[in-house]
Amino acid sequence: MKGLLKSVDSPRVLTAGEMSAPCLRLDVEISSGAPDIPAQCGSMAARCAWILVWLDSEPIDSLVLEIPPSGLRGSQVDSAILSVLDSEISTRNVLKGEGPSPFLSSRTDILQCAPDMTVAVCTRERPESLRNCLQSLLMQDYPRFSVLIVDNFPETDRSKSVVHEFGSSKLHYLIEPRRGLSRARNTALRAVGDGIVAWIDDDEIADENWLAELARGFHNHPDADAIGGVVVPGELETWPQVWFEQYGGHNKHRGFMPAVFSPQSAIVQSPLYPLPAFGAGGNLACRVKSVLDVGGFDVALGPGTPSMASEDTRLLTDLLCAGGTVVYQPTAVTQHFHRRSIDELRMQMVGYSVGLTAFYMSLIVTRPACVPQLIRLLPLMYRDLFSSESLRTSELPSEFPEDLLRAKRRGMIRGPASYLHSRLKAARVNRGKHSPPPQAAA
Repeated sequence: MKGLLKSVDSPRVLTAGEMSAPCLRLDVEISSGAPDIPAQCGSMAARCAWILVWLDSEPIDSLVLEIPPSGLRGSQVDSAILSVLDSEISTRNVLKGEGPSPFLSSRTDILQCAPDMTVAVCTRERPESLRNCLQSLLMQDYPRFSVLIVDNFPETDRSKSVVHEFGSSKLHYLIEPRRGLSRARNTALRAVGDGIVAWIDDDEIADENWLAELARGFHNHPDADAIGGVVVPGELETWPQVWFEQYGGHNKHRGFMPAVFSPQSAIVQSPLYPLPAFGAGGNLACRVKSVLDVGGFDVALGPGTPSMASEDTRLLTDLLCAGGTVVYQPTAVTQHFHRRSIDELRMQMVGYSVGLTAFYMSLIVTRPACVPQLIRLLPLMYRDLFSSESLRTSELPSEFPEDLLRAKRRGMIRGPASYLHSRLKAARVNRGKHSPPPQAAA
């Protein structure tokens, strides 16, 4: 690449455990070179930068750079990127030669026959983040799509007002009056009816080519039932945001390597063992029929229930256990805005941990035949969750708050009973003792 040479004054590349707050969050399109990072001054100056590296609009990988108080020249940033990603960049440039980027050319071809998609955003009382999410969706470079906003158990009309602000015919608003993200997701599935639904959380924003890259996943894997993208941090301004990313973020260290999960891959990664993640529910596209065929989302799992999380994990496991195919397509990018305060992060850690063991209790209750396989997975689970080789904690810095790890352990203990409680509550709702069915809204 012209003008992109390794330099002897390349800045130091940091591990995730060496990150500090605040940390700059940057995107670098390497084909046009990195921008300068100005001098960082003051007691709250950033000492590092988390960088997502792109080449011809394809996300390649991320890295963390140390920033001296004097800042960095763009050439220094380029040099550091090459020191880590030279092989990946060189391979793509060889394929490109002097012609157009094969990646961009293939996207153009894919868009010419792109399927219709419905983007589903399930939301509850977060109007500002919803506004940012919808704005990013309306900027999608995709020919045929609509957006369905499902307002779950609303207490106010703030979400409805945000939708109406845009005045777009692409946006459609629906109320699901029964509390629970799984119920909102199932309402979206019934409203869509057929085709492909793409899920994004209301505290995320989508890259402008997000839908195109989900379509790439279905184009390259016509038999896929679900395509999951990569969720990267939208900001790393506070220590809790940095700690969450050090813990693995939403991708649980899956990284930027594509993966295909199917019956053929079960010998490598069991469909009952979602570490690293098969995909994240905040960046996921599914064939509606495939999801309905496995019963939709478990209404006893997920936010808004005692189980607190893991409705997306259970769905992907159900698809795989039914012989389906799930593809991890890291070129489909969304940005998530992590919790800014320690109290919010602690609650999130508890929620995910409750959800993890609630997920396993859900399998025991609804798929008792899988219990022997779950027992065989126990040593692997112990290693990845608790041992010195833990996927989540082996590279955490010594300064990582022990309180958060204790919160995780408390949550895991609560999970099984929480799922059983959640099933009882769901059964009462299903018998019609609580809320009315979903409502369309003008």
